[in-house]
This record gives sequence, C-alpha cells and structure tokens, in this order.
Amino acid sequence: MAETLEISGLPGRPSTMETIRGSLAARRRRETGLKAAGLVALGFAFTMLGLVFLSLIGTGYQAFTQTHVTLDVYVDPDMISEDRLPRGDFDDAVEAGLAERVGGVESKTERRALAKLLSDGAQFALRDMVVADPGLIGQRVTLTVPTSDSFDQLNKGLIDRATPEENRRVTDAQIAWFDALDEAGAISAPFNRWLFTNNDSRFPEQAGLRGALTGTFWVLLICFAISFPLGIGAAIYLEEFAPKGRMSDLIEVNINNLAAVPSVVFGLLGLAMFIGWFGMPRSAPIVGGLTLSLMTLPTIIIATRAALKAVPPSIREAALGVGASNQQAVFGHILPLAMPGIMTGTIIGMAQAIGETAPLLLVGMNAFVTSAAASPFESATTLPTQIYIWADSPERGFVSRTSAAILVLLGFLVVMNLLAIILRRRFERQW
Repeated sequence: MAETLEISGLPGRPSTMETIRGSLAARRRRETGLKAAGLVALGFAFTMLGLVFLSLIGTGYQAFTQTHVTLDVYVDPDMISEDRLPRGDFDDAVEAGLAERVGGVESKTERRALAKLLSDGAQFALRDMVVADPGLIGQRVTLTVPTSDSFDQLNKGLIDRATPEENRRVTDAQIAWFDALDEAGAISAPFNRWLFTNNDSRFPEQAGLRGALTGTFWVLLICFAISFPLGIGAAIYLEEFAPKGRMSDLIEVNINNLAAVPSVVFGLLGLAMFIGWFGMPRSAPIVGGLTLSLMTLPTIIIATRAALKAVPPSIREAALGVGASNQQAVFGHILPLAMPGIMTGTIIGMAQAIGETAPLLLVGMNAFVTSAAASPFESATTLPTQIYIWADSPERGFVSRTSAAILVLLGFLVVMNLLAIILRRRFERQW
C-alpha cells in the first residue's frame, strides 16, 4: 500500500512517508531548540544569582569580624571617683592606657593622634565596667575594645599601605603604632557578635542590627495577626458562601487588582489613613504592620481561594451526602485539606512583606533609632529600612555592614520559604 501511495504520488512531489519523516525531524529540532533555550535561560539565571551572592559575600563577610585591641587600663581615682559615677574622665584613662601600651608617646598631639586608633565607644566600655563594680577604682583592669573604623579597614587590608600618606585616612605614625600593638599581641579580630547585639550608631564599628531585628519582629507579628485571619475568612466567604453575581465578580476583580498595585501606593495609604486620620505614632511598628497587612491581604486571599478550589468536589459531595451542613463540610473537610496551600500562600505573602522598603519609608520607619523598641508603639526600624540607611551613609565601614545586613535578610527569606515547604508537607493529606 505504501508503495502504491509512493507510486501514485505526483511527479516531483515527496511521498507521504517522506513528508512524515520530515515533519518528525522538524519537531525533534524544535524540541531540541526549546530544551536548549530553557537550559540557557536557567544557566543565565543561576549565573546572575551566583554573581549577586558572590558580590554580597565578598563584601559582607568582613562585617562578621571586628578588629579589637586589648589594653591594661589604670582606673585612676583622680580621674574617676566613686561619688561622681557614672561621670568621670574615662576617655583620658583609656588614652593613658593606650599610650602606656605603645610607649614613647609624650606630646598631646601624638596622644590625640594615638587615641584615634580606638573607637569612640571605648570609654563607655570602661565606664560600664566601673559602674558595675566600683571596687575597680584604683586598680588595673584588662579592657578589650574595638578599634575605629579606619584601623579596622587597615587590619582587613582595605586601606593600601603603599598609598601616599596625604591620600590615606591614617598616617604613617598611626600605622607604626598599630603594627607595634599587633606585634605585641594586642590586636585581635574575633567574630563580630555586636553586629547582632548592638543598636544602630553613627560609627560603623559600633553599629548593629538589634533595633532592626526587633522592629522587624513587631512589624511581622502585627502583619500576621491581622492579615492571616482576615485573609482566610474573606477567602472562605467569597469562595464558599457568597452568592455568585456581579457584586462577587467585582470584588474578585478588585482583589486581583490590589495584588498588582505597587507597594508604594500602600505606603501612601498607610501614611494618610493611620498617621493622618487616626493619629498613630510615626515610625512605630504598629503603623508599619498595619500598612504591610493591607498589602499582604490580597495575596493571602488569592492563595486561600486557589487552595479551596483545588480540593476535589467529591469531598464536599461526600460530606453533604452523609448529612453534613454546608458549614460543616467547609470547616470539617474542605478547609483541612486546603490548609497546606493556605499556609504556603500565607508564608510567601509574609516573606514578601519582610522585604518591602517603600511602604515603611513613607510611614517614617527609617529614623535613626539607637535603642530597640520594647513595644510596637515605640520608634523602630526594620531590616530593609536599616539597609537603606546604611547604604546611604558616607562612611566606608557601612559598605560591608550593608552587604552583611542583606545576607541576614536573605537568610530570613530562605528560612521562611523552607518553613512553607515543611508546613505544606506536614499538613498535606492524600485523598
């Protein structure tokens, strides 16, 4: 038959089998090209992602260590007396201990230049030690304090020693003093736990993320407490109980549109509503949490409705068939089966909220705050706004801290996405 078809074909035209073989070959070429395009796209995406991470790690890892100097400081009663605590000449005592450790520094000019090796917070470390134990007055104490940002960068190799002195932030004499301390074993570079335990500061060597972490906790707590129950409740009503009609269609369209609204619009809404109309405190986590909850609600509603739709209709029909009411079928059978998708959508919405900056900037959560917020009504910052503040700082030491803060924020996002996967598998049921 095939031979008949081939013979009966018109002269100069391909046979049926040849046409089929040609189409199959063209289909395989298109499939191969599509696979190659997909692999190229994945390779490009992973390459760009790898470059971003390498750039952040290459810059941010330096912030996880901090250069310190160890001194023996004499708590001179003439400078520091018990009846004047916590006041006293603690800075002079620390400078005297540093000059004694280096040796050969006599003039006030040299001592002033030598004092620049230490962070401005060194005197407060001595003050806190003496206030905690006034019996230290008149004795020698061992004090380990951070160096200033310039010498922290010098120790990490970020300042080129070969640069002419007039173009450097540190002088040759200061470098010689620093090297002398290093040779004496007084210089160390331990893990910078102060990056997580200190609050923000104008000095890079003292700046930390404690206030930002606390503010992020309050904002996410408020956002979750509001958006989770309201979002799930609205989705259940719209999907299971609301009468179908023009009004429900209009509400659905508006919810989908709200999910695509830029976050800065929600910031303007929060500024006008919560601060302008309700008079809530500016820069407070309560305002930031309420603003982010408005932004997260559409995402949770859409994810919850999709999870409810994914439950097979046979589950509802079986529940109604044995005499359950519509409410019992929804809350006793459909909702538990939809819970994995609901939890996943909620956590993804919260992960999106934790990375938002524009709404929080508009409600004032980029203020310079030197203490962690003890309640959601006190001024605070969050991790994204803290990154914005540090990125805008002119001091070079904040460059590495900005990258380190970004790595911490990315770590939070990775943990939240892993939590979404774990919860999804934990609540997942087979039917």
